[in-house]
Amino acid sequence: MKKLFGERLKELRKQKGILQKDLTNLLNVRNTTISMWETGATEPDLTALIKLAIFFEVSTDYLLGLEDELGNKNTQN
Repeated sequence: MKKLFGERLKELRKQKGILQKDLTNLLNVRNTTISMWETGATEPDLTALIKLAIFFEVSTDYLLGLEDELGNKNTQN
């Protein structure tokens, strides 16, 4: 699931046309944190996850890979 989260985060960030450093400033996290999330090395805490969902206007379930972009639940996890 870490990998899917990272892929979705990177995709959303690129769609919005922002750099990793822009997200680090927005979330007030270390410079390497976004990169580590995108590669699946680590995961965000709940507060950061919620901020990401609000910023990208998606659900936390979408970010976590529990649903697709249309809101359909992924029952294969």
